[in-house]
Amino acid sequence: MSEPHDRRAAVTGIGVVAPNGTSTDTFWKATQEGVSVLDRVTREGCEHLPLKVAGEIRAFDPAATIEERFLVQTDRFTHFAMAAADLALEDARLGPADTSEDPYAIGVVTAAGSGGGEFGQRELQRLWGKGSRFVGPYQSIAWFYAASTGQISIRRKFKGPCSVVASDEAGGLDALAHAARAVRRGTDVIVAGSTEAPLAPYSVVCQLGYEELSQVADPACAYRPFTGAACGFVPAEGGAMLVVEAESAARERGAEVRAYVAGHAATFTGASRWAESRHGLAHAIGQALAEAGCAPEEVDVVFADALGVPEADRAEALAIADALGAHGTRVPVTAPKTGIGRGYCAAPVLDTAAAVLAMEHGLVPPTPNVVDVCHDLDLVTGRARVAELRTALVLSRGLMGSNSALVLRHGAAG
Repeated sequence: MSEPHDRRAAVTGIGVVAPNGTSTDTFWKATQEGVSVLDRVTREGCEHLPLKVAGEIRAFDPAATIEERFLVQTDRFTHFAMAAADLALEDARLGPADTSEDPYAIGVVTAAGSGGGEFGQRELQRLWGKGSRFVGPYQSIAWFYAASTGQISIRRKFKGPCSVVASDEAGGLDALAHAARAVRRGTDVIVAGSTEAPLAPYSVVCQLGYEELSQVADPACAYRPFTGAACGFVPAEGGAMLVVEAESAARERGAEVRAYVAGHAATFTGASRWAESRHGLAHAIGQALAEAGCAPEEVDVVFADALGVPEADRAEALAIADALGAHGTRVPVTAPKTGIGRGYCAAPVLDTAAAVLAMEHGLVPPTPNVVDVCHDLDLVTGRARVAELRTALVLSRGLMGSNSALVLRHGAAG
C-alpha cells in the first residue's frame, strides 16, 4: 500500500453504460448536447403495462466483453456493472497485473436498489412452467444485491475490502462515500458505483406501486422536473463505475487525478415525505460542505435529484436555498437525467460521472425536455453553459426516504 501521509480520495477512472452511450465518451457527448433518448418501452412482456416510457439501453452486447462463464451466472444489472468496471479500470490504467504484488490493494463497492429481477423472473418461470429440474444453480446468487460486487472482484481477482449498499436511490452516492472512506483508511483503490436493470416485466410491475412513477406516453413530456407539467419520473437502466484511489497511490504510478471526493453526508426523512426532505437534504448538503471544507459560495454547479414530483421538486429547490443561502438562487443547477431517465441507485453515480466530466470541460450540461421552470433555480436548459467549474455538488433522494449529498473538487484543484 502507499504511505498514509496523503489519503485524499481521487477519481482516476470513469466507466459508463447508459441509455445515451455505452462508453464514457459517447455518454458525455450526448449529455453535453442535451440529447434525450427517452422512448417507448420495447422490452418483451412490458407492452401492456401502464409504464410507457423509459431509458432503455438498446446497443449493448455483454458477450462482446464478458466471458461466457460469467454471463451464464449473472443478471443484466451485473453485466452492466462488469462492463462499466472494465471501462473505468482501463481509463485509470489499472488491471489484474497491478494487484500481483498486493492482491488486497483493490476492493469493490456497489449499490443496488432492485437486484437481478430479469434473471429471477426467467428462473421462476422455468420453475412453475417446467419444474425444479429446469432451474439453474445460479438462481440463488444472480438476483442478489451483492452480485455485482462479488462478480467484479472475482473476475478481476480483487481481494481488497468489498461491500454493497442495498438502498434506495441515494445509495449510489453513499457507495461512493463508502469507497472514499475505505481509501482514507488505507486501501489504495476501490472500484465503486452502481448499475440497475429495472425494465424486465417483473421489475416493472413491482415499480407500479410508486406514485411518483410517470405513466405519460409521450417521451417528450414524461419527465419534466421543476416545471408546472411535472408528472413523475421515468425509470432507466444502466449506470456507471468509478475508480476511487488514494491520491498518493495515483501520483506514484503517474495516473491522472480527475477529481476528488471531498465531502459527503446522508440523512433519512421517511418514504414519500417530500416536504420533510427539504430539511433532511439541506442538512446533508451542509454537512457534506463542512466535511469538504467548502463554503456555500464555492459551489459552482449543482446536479439535482430532480424527482419530477411537484412537492418533491419544491422541497429540493428550497433545500438548495436553505443550504447555500443567496448563492442557491444563482448557482447553475442541472439534471441531465431527464434525457436518459432516473436509474434508481445508478442515477446519482451517472450524475457524479457527468459532474467530473463537466468540471474537466468547463461546461454545465443542460436539462433535456424542460422549459418554463417554476422554481427559484438557475436551471440550465436548452444548451450547455460555459463556466469555470472547480466544485460540484451532487444530490440524491430515495423513494424510501434517504437524502444524500456529495461534494466533488476538480482534479486541478489539488
